[in-house]
Amino acid sequence: MEVSVNREGELAVISVSGDVDLYSSPGMRKAITAQAKKKVPLIVIDLEGVDYMDSSGVATLVEGLQLSGRYGGRFRIAGLKPSVREVFELSRLDKVFSIFASREEASTAG
Repeated sequence: MEVSVNREGELAVISVSGDVDLYSSPGMRKAITAQAKKKVPLIVIDLEGVDYMDSSGVATLVEGLQLSGRYGGRFRIAGLKPSVREVFELSRLDKVFSIFASREEASTAG
């Protein structure tokens, strides 16, 4: 799994690629918590490069949502492939997260 962070003003885009599972999710968690500690107003998690995510990856995203919510930040997810979207739908987390089709849409939506 690879994680990269692109910070532009009040926006941080965390791009993730590869499988997100118990062994790799700590890398994503580290990137998310670092941005939350900086109280970045808008954090977008771009999952376009992720084909598989297990419950540890989902738990990491829930933690990110909670951390950003504590300081009034916005936390958005973008680019879900059907296999990953299904995980969110089965757990009904698609109703909890702000999910967008693309990174651009998540970055510019009001």
